[in-house]
Amino acid sequence: MIDLAIIGGGPGGYVAAERAGAKGLNVVLFEKKELGGVCLNEGCIPTKTLLYSAKVYDSALHGDKYGVQVSGLTFDFSRIVARKNKVVKKLVAGVGSKMKAHKVQVVKGEAYIKGRSAEGIEITAGSESFKAANLLVCTGSEAFVPPIPGVKEAGDIVLTNREILQLTEQPRSLVIIGGGVIGMEFASFYNSIGTEVTVIEMLPEILGGLDSEISAMLRDIYAKKGIKFNLSCKVVEVKGNEVVYETPAGDKLSAAGDKILVSVGRRAVTAGLGLENLGVELVRGAVKVDEKMRTNVPNVFAAGDVTGFSMLAHTASREGEVVVNNLTGRPDTMRYNAIPGVVYTNPEVAGVGLTEETANKEGVAYRIAKLPMAYAGRFVAENEGGTGLCKVLVGAKYGEVLGVHMLGNPCSEMIYGACMAIEQEMTLREMQEIVFPHPTVSEIFKETVFEF
Repeated sequence: MIDLAIIGGGPGGYVAAERAGAKGLNVVLFEKKELGGVCLNEGCIPTKTLLYSAKVYDSALHGDKYGVQVSGLTFDFSRIVARKNKVVKKLVAGVGSKMKAHKVQVVKGEAYIKGRSAEGIEITAGSESFKAANLLVCTGSEAFVPPIPGVKEAGDIVLTNREILQLTEQPRSLVIIGGGVIGMEFASFYNSIGTEVTVIEMLPEILGGLDSEISAMLRDIYAKKGIKFNLSCKVVEVKGNEVVYETPAGDKLSAAGDKILVSVGRRAVTAGLGLENLGVELVRGAVKVDEKMRTNVPNVFAAGDVTGFSMLAHTASREGEVVVNNLTGRPDTMRYNAIPGVVYTNPEVAGVGLTEETANKEGVAYRIAKLPMAYAGRFVAENEGGTGLCKVLVGAKYGEVLGVHMLGNPCSEMIYGACMAIEQEMTLREMQEIVFPHPTVSEIFKETVFEF
């Protein structure tokens, strides 16, 4: 009898498999494509690899600001893509090695849930059949392409995050439908290497859900770099390589590009799994779970994007850990108050906890302090003329840290400290007493809490 069967080898599935195997459970992991899931193969890792190449190019291009002059500077798009593929291949192999090290049986094939019997939950993959005491569903999400007239007719001009990563030639122009995290990261990459980029966004600001002041600052930075933004605009049609959109005033305009990227959101992958054979409850196409990642069916769990809640790789990994901890005698619950969000543009954006907008909406009384990143000496030394900001929200009554939001490199590597502060309900006084290394950009966090 298998102790735990996991469908989906992404960050939720493979981390859960590793943790369960390390604790002595008999684990089988089903993956129909490649280990690592969307994150490793079609999302987080390949995009960050491309973005780092763009960052290196940007740094060399503007090296004169630091007294470094480069002549004959060029970039090779094919080599950038080749390096991306090499990095992905290496990391996929690394996940496979971890599965072997923890004695996880990996089955490459599409899993289907046939039902439950006295012997356990039955899952098939190809001609093989497996019986498991527990099931964890980690099938992730897929890009949502809205039914915009003309999208299908445009053929390979219209891309999602999957197809754009497979391009072997740089488009001269790119229209991006959706100014969220995925849209802005591809906008950043292609803008850096000289592609003409246009972003069309339905909301009044890019990066909806993040701190609006910081989102506006990032947009201003990229507008100066040449990206064209059309906010509060609704896409009504695609005509070949043209995107027709309606402005707030009701005018219909269009933007043309060699390629069109659709990045308006993702949806849970639940169809064709056989969840109905167990009676698993879905809400708007996603698996409904409680704080222990339990579904309505005993011994059936779900983690990651398939739950439709917090569609982030690190959220999925933690949710998988919650499942394994509870299965192995360590009571655990999933908490979402300190889940960080990062946008790997140049400069980066990172945030965790409440924003001003969410605090006001939820009626949470708070105080706020903010400082330019230039208050950190290391930032000034490494970001000539750079723009940055750190914002800290604390509770009005007790002074506990509620939210931290940053713009400026390398805030992606600093935000974990704010996550820990929120998770541990640290107060201003406790933060002020922590010794930060000097000089580091992270000192901006401590400097900001002294502004209250």
